[in-house]
Amino acid sequence: MLIDTVLRAGSGVNASTRGKDVIKGIIFDKDGTLFDFNATWGAWTRGMLAAETGGDPVLFARLADALGYEVETATFRPESMVIASTAGELALAIKAVLPDLDTDALLSRMNAAAATVTQVEAVPLRDYFTQLRDAGLRLGIATNDAEMPARAHLERACITQYFDFIAGYDSGHGGKPAPGQLHAFCAKTGLKPADCLMVGDSTHDLHAGQAAGMRTVGVLTGPAPRAELAPFADVVLPDIGAIPDWLKSESLIAL
Repeated sequence: MLIDTVLRAGSGVNASTRGKDVIKGIIFDKDGTLFDFNATWGAWTRGMLAAETGGDPVLFARLADALGYEVETATFRPESMVIASTAGELALAIKAVLPDLDTDALLSRMNAAAATVTQVEAVPLRDYFTQLRDAGLRLGIATNDAEMPARAHLERACITQYFDFIAGYDSGHGGKPAPGQLHAFCAKTGLKPADCLMVGDSTHDLHAGQAAGMRTVGVLTGPAPRAELAPFADVVLPDIGAIPDWLKSESLIAL
């Protein structure tokens, strides 16, 4: 179906100028998008901080503040670097507070521990991705997590089989907000960027989508508020479950 009017907020680009392009592929961020960010990582982070600081309350408080972590509520401030940074960047931030740590060993511990975290699904994911695959969509994951724990999370949720492409920041395509992962998704699937949607809970996700030439959807299952996401998204939705109805309403796909 033809696209009538879809405005990319903040860029002034009218998506109707892309003619008959409809959505044929969707690439998703993982944390805060497929899985509720604070519900998943809030309690885990408290344990990680305690372990790395050896229970020292002063170092614990300093590290929590550096990572934008609110200890009393076990949640992350909207500006927290944890929301969108790569695991490598987080390891360097931790080392800035705890300089005696070995960076490689720290990163190894973080990835191993993160792979075992209990993920809280934003929506029932198996039913959701079955619907999207049945509609003929090609699907991908682009995360600033490392690929190993990312695959572990997808396996535990029993959804790995739905994806044509899975990339972490260490998969050889770089991390977001650069568009390398998204370009690799297009190369793998043979889709044009204009045929694809990038979905995420942070401005890193949306900037990557815009840089790749994709439409962008922000979701509110991460710490970032609507006002932060809206200037860089075609639409901001409560969660990924609202995407099919939005696509139909904009005549971007027949589901």
